[in-house]
Amino acid sequence: MDTQAELQERDPSSAPDTGPGEGSRSSRVRDRLTGPLSWRLSWRGTLGVGAVCAVFVLLFSTFVVQPFLIPSGSMERTLRVGDRVLVNKLAYRFGGEPRRGDVVVFDGTGSFVREGAAQNPVTALLRGAAASLGLAEPAETDFVKRVVGVGGDRVVCCDARGRIEVNGRPLDEDYLFPGDAPSEVPFDIVVPEGALWMMGDHRSRSRDSRDHLGEPGGGVVPVERVIGRVDWFGWPLGRVGSLPGTSAFDSVPAPGPSHG
Repeated sequence: MDTQAELQERDPSSAPDTGPGEGSRSSRVRDRLTGPLSWRLSWRGTLGVGAVCAVFVLLFSTFVVQPFLIPSGSMERTLRVGDRVLVNKLAYRFGGEPRRGDVVVFDGTGSFVREGAAQNPVTALLRGAAASLGLAEPAETDFVKRVVGVGGDRVVCCDARGRIEVNGRPLDEDYLFPGDAPSEVPFDIVVPEGALWMMGDHRSRSRDSRDHLGEPGGGVVPVERVIGRVDWFGWPLGRVGSLPGTSAFDSVPAPGPSHG
């Protein structure tokens, strides 16, 4: 008669709930998973993923495609103040050379600007990181211009109709800012090998190769200083797409002795 009662007492499945002082094991595990330690681990994981993403974006910007904030109107109407363009850093990396008509970003140190005083390395690092993401204006040594002459070219201003000539062929520059003359400054230069003659599209507002003719760099930019080619618009949304090309240089002959 007492056997059934004894079995029930020994059966764990029929054991009563533990008392309020002990609590259940499952609730204790759940408290651990949802407690302060879990919250800290969750935030650490989020920060870790964010750091990895930031490093990836910076590496991609450094070696592949870099956003570039247009700081001035020297390239209007092609590029406007506040535009964010995407600079293709692979365009010239595998043996390619800048061509006439390309819009490029370059480091003007030694050509457009003189070597400056050293700046705070931390400030320079933070500014460089922000600029590489298109969140801040580029360094004062970085410029965006159009390639008008390459090594060996003779670039002259101007012919009887006020047009710039390259290797004796006048240019019909369809990209110029409306109302601008090709140049108000006369010049006649043979571009050294390994260098580029740079000009802005808004000629009346652009300080470019013309303005540095009498300086140590002679106004030309070494090809090795080119950071990349502007290939796409990234912002504003209404202008997203490829940078328009130009046929202005299609009929320009290769440089030769007769053009020197």
